[in-house]
Amino acid sequence: MKSLYVGTLAPNEVSTAHFLVLTKEVRQKKTGEPYLSLHLADKTGEIEAKMWDGVAEVMDTFDRDDFVKVKGIAQIYQNRSQFTIHKLRRMEDHEVDFTDFYPCSDRDSEEMFQELRGIIAGIANPHLRGLLEAVFNDPEIAALFKLAPAAKSIHHAWRGGLLEHVLSLCALCRLTGPHYKNVDMDLLLTGAILHDVGKIEELSFARSFNYSSEGQLLGHIILGLRLLARKFEQLPNFPPRLRSLVEHIVVSHHGELEFGSPKVPAFAEALLFHHLDNLDSKMNAVECALRRDQQVDGEFTSWISSMERVLLKKERYLQGPKPAEAPATEPPAITTPPEPAQPVQHRPSANSVFAEKLQAVLGNPK
Repeated sequence: MKSLYVGTLAPNEVSTAHFLVLTKEVRQKKTGEPYLSLHLADKTGEIEAKMWDGVAEVMDTFDRDDFVKVKGIAQIYQNRSQFTIHKLRRMEDHEVDFTDFYPCSDRDSEEMFQELRGIIAGIANPHLRGLLEAVFNDPEIAALFKLAPAAKSIHHAWRGGLLEHVLSLCALCRLTGPHYKNVDMDLLLTGAILHDVGKIEELSFARSFNYSSEGQLLGHIILGLRLLARKFEQLPNFPPRLRSLVEHIVVSHHGELEFGSPKVPAFAEALLFHHLDNLDSKMNAVECALRRDQQVDGEFTSWISSMERVLLKKERYLQGPKPAEAPATEPPAITTPPEPAQPVQHRPSANSVFAEKLQAVLGNPK
C-alpha cells in the first residue's frame, strides 16, 4: 500500500511517492532544454508536476497511463499545489496495487447496483420498467455501469461515479416530483436512470479517465440513443410516443443548445430533470473543488474554469482571520545609565591657514 497520497503531501517537504501519469508534455525552457509538465494522480486526487533537470535521461522511459516513482517537493505556486520532481523512474505493474491509484466511490458498487434494481422494480409503468430491465439485465452494460465515472474530471469523476450520480438524481426526483402537479414519476425516474447511459461508451476508464474515439466523435448523448435503440428493438410493443418522450429527456438533459443538447426541454419532466441534473453535478463539483483546495491558503479557492468562478471556503471564512503571532519578548537588558553628553568643541584643523593666523594673534604655540 502507498504511504503517501496526493491528499497527504505536505507543502515544502521532500517526499517520495508513486503516482499514475494522467498527462505528459515535453516542453522547452528558454534555453532550449526540455522540461516535463505532468499531471499525476492516485485515488485521493491529482496534482500538477514539473521536472526541470535531468529530463533528457527519463522523458522517453514512460508515457501517459504509466506508473512512476518520483522524489521531489510539493509547493504552492500561484495559489495551486504543484509538485517539483527531482528524480523519476517508471514502475512496472507488478510493483503497484492498482486500487491505490483509481478514485472510487465511497459506496460499494454492488450495493449501489442493487439499490438501482430496487428503484427499477418500483416503476409502475410496465413499458418503462421493461425498458430499464432490458438495459440493466445486459451483463456487459451492467458491468460497465458499475465502474464508469460520471465525467472525466468535473463531477463524480471516480469509479462508480455514474451509478452514484444516478442514485442521487433518483432521490432528488422523489423529493421534487410530487411537489408539482401532473409530473409522471415513472417517466422522470426513467429519464434519471438512462440520461447518461452513453457514458459507458464515451469514456475510457481502464486506467486514467479519458474519452474513447467514439466518445470524441459522437458524445454520450448520441451514444446513449444508439444503445437505447438496440434495446427498443427488443421491445416491439413499446409505445412509439412514449419512446419519443424517453429519448427527448436524454437529448435535452443539458438544457441548452450551447451546452450540447440537440433540443431544449419541451415538457415538464424533461425540464425538471435538466435542473435536477445540473443541481447534482454542480453541488458535487463544489464539494470536489473545496476538497482539492484544502492545502491552499486563503478564504477562496483558486479559479475553477468549469464553473467560471472562485468558491468561498465557508468554514475557514467563518473562523475569521488567524490572529497575528505576537513577537517573541526578551527581558530588557540591564544597562548603566548613559553619562551626560559632553559639549562638543569644534576646533579648526591645526594645519589650516586660518588656524596659523589665529595662533599668531593669540600667541598660542602649536
